[in-house]
Amino acid sequence: MNILITGASAAIARRLASALGDRHAVTLTDRAAVDGVENFVRCDLDHDDATSDLVRGMDVIIHSGRSERGGSVSERLDDAMRCLYNLVRAACEEGTPRLIFLSSLAVMGRHDERHAVTECWRPAPTTDTETLGFHMGEFICREFAREHRIEVVCLRLGELTWNSGEAPPSDGLYVEDAVHAVERALSADISEGYADSRSYWGLFHIQSSVPNQRFLTTAARTALGYTLSAR
Repeated sequence: MNILITGASAAIARRLASALGDRHAVTLTDRAAVDGVENFVRCDLDHDDATSDLVRGMDVIIHSGRSERGGSVSERLDDAMRCLYNLVRAACEEGTPRLIFLSSLAVMGRHDERHAVTECWRPAPTTDTETLGFHMGEFICREFAREHRIEVVCLRLGELTWNSGEAPPSDGLYVEDAVHAVERALSADISEGYADSRSYWGLFHIQSSVPNQRFLTTAARTALGYTLSAR
């Protein structure tokens, strides 16, 4: 597969590129220059030919809703919404089959931790800028999917835990489990269970099996074949 991974300045993007690079042709991109990254293309993700050129020929785009740059609230939300819209629009026009949107379980953060929260529950984001960015990003991706212009697999990731030796939070997600979820989302059939029509939108909660695990991952296990690594 030809795979485009955005947000190359983020550690998770580079970790995904390393994991997928042995079996796929991976290109990384970011709005700012990133040193020491192979197969890197800088792109502002504007509504222009550069964005179309970036996505042309890609089989899958992996895009994180997390803004890695600083700046004002407006600039960070601009990353989360306008740039994402431009990226998905270009992908649709160029015929990219699938987008994997890396959202966050933080959009469900105001639900009571005592409840068994699934993907069927309505989002309950806080007013935190980053969380709102994930929430609005999901809206944008879902609307393109509802128009049957591109398949979108939305992975709501738990709080990334890089050190397997540290105590994870109740929504913790070990990095190797996050990579595994993305690998499964590359080609999983998200239409399973839709007897009368093809589904272009798949929404899945992704977290590791940790003490007091807050979110259920049944849908991901069923549709994606997501399995948790042993601890």
